[in-house]
Amino acid sequence: MEPYFLEWANLLLRWVHVITAIAWIGSSFYFVFLDNNLQKPNSPDLLEKGVGGAMWAVHGGGFYNPQKYMVAPKKIHTKLHWFYWESYSTWLSGFALFTVMYLYNAGTFLIDKSLMDWTPVMAGSAAVGLLVAFWFVYDIICRVFGFRQNGELIVAGLMIVVVAFSSWLANELFAGRAAFLLVGAMIATAMSANVFVWIIPGQRKVVAAMTSGETYDANALAIHGKRGKQRSVHNTYFTLPVIFAMLSNHYSFLYTHEHRWVLLFVMMLAGALIRQFFVQRHAFHLGRASNPWPFAAVGVVMILAVIVALKPAAPVASAAPATPVSFAQVQVLVDKHCLSCHNAQVQMKNVRLDSPEQLKQHAQNVYQQVAVTKQMPMGNATGMTEEERALIGRWFVAGAKLD
Repeated sequence: MEPYFLEWANLLLRWVHVITAIAWIGSSFYFVFLDNNLQKPNSPDLLEKGVGGAMWAVHGGGFYNPQKYMVAPKKIHTKLHWFYWESYSTWLSGFALFTVMYLYNAGTFLIDKSLMDWTPVMAGSAAVGLLVAFWFVYDIICRVFGFRQNGELIVAGLMIVVVAFSSWLANELFAGRAAFLLVGAMIATAMSANVFVWIIPGQRKVVAAMTSGETYDANALAIHGKRGKQRSVHNTYFTLPVIFAMLSNHYSFLYTHEHRWVLLFVMMLAGALIRQFFVQRHAFHLGRASNPWPFAAVGVVMILAVIVALKPAAPVASAAPATPVSFAQVQVLVDKHCLSCHNAQVQMKNVRLDSPEQLKQHAQNVYQQVAVTKQMPMGNATGMTEEERALIGRWFVAGAKLD
């Protein structure tokens, strides 16, 4: 029964992870939108209160008037809402899902023995180590170069190199699907660490000074706002690359490709450029930034280039008709490649293939997973050949007969 409960844990954790990620990304996108649309007010009473930007909006039958105070307002009249549990819950649920699916089943999902023949404990430790290492490298880059002249451009250039290296390294060490997910998890860990290590602690120091009743140096506190703003902006550029890495590990034509790390890196970079378009577009309409369309154009061209590069060659017509496939031939392949995970004792995905009737019942799924997406056997651990996949495909197309 263990695989059955693991599948439920996988499903429920994935559900929670998606919900919390939507909440985090939604709030992040909204505040980036505000930062690019708030305008300095002309009203003397707002300027007196220290309002640095304001706007009016209408939604859901009501009018809203968000205002931004530089450093801190003189007084907070209502409850102060903190935006951090969206980030923490997303990371915690994601790491729990990663543990259940990849660390607990490292021998199946994390390890590709043709790349690195190591134990599940070693592979799992290396994967977690990469999450931590990526954060430290990124954080050091930000602290050393972030506030120098042209610092953001330097940080962006260095992080492009770091992400490219991380994509290559992960795909050299781990199974393709796990490598894609792991690269996304590295960046997502840095995003959540930004909130945990810098953004929220800095804001707490500002609030503590403001509510202490003692005189405080607003200029000294400004560094917390600058650093929080810096890391928040980085997070919004990380968002689309992370989402792509998390989604792409479900598409075997990407993570099984010979140059899969290049594909992953190019698609993530395209996502960052497209996100830059959306960020800059708001400021462009207010005359605060240059035309953002080149970023979108370059991102789209990169995606189209990947699509064209991966286009399969046209099938060559066979001079002779395909030989009919018997059920006995299919049974031999199922016994060889599938029964270790789909039998009466072990029923991965709640699927059994240990009898002709069970195989007939799941023929559609077998065809999709083996012949179309080629996701099974997992990591091709049993070495199924293209000819064997084609044979199962012909059997299903011909009616999946049992005789």
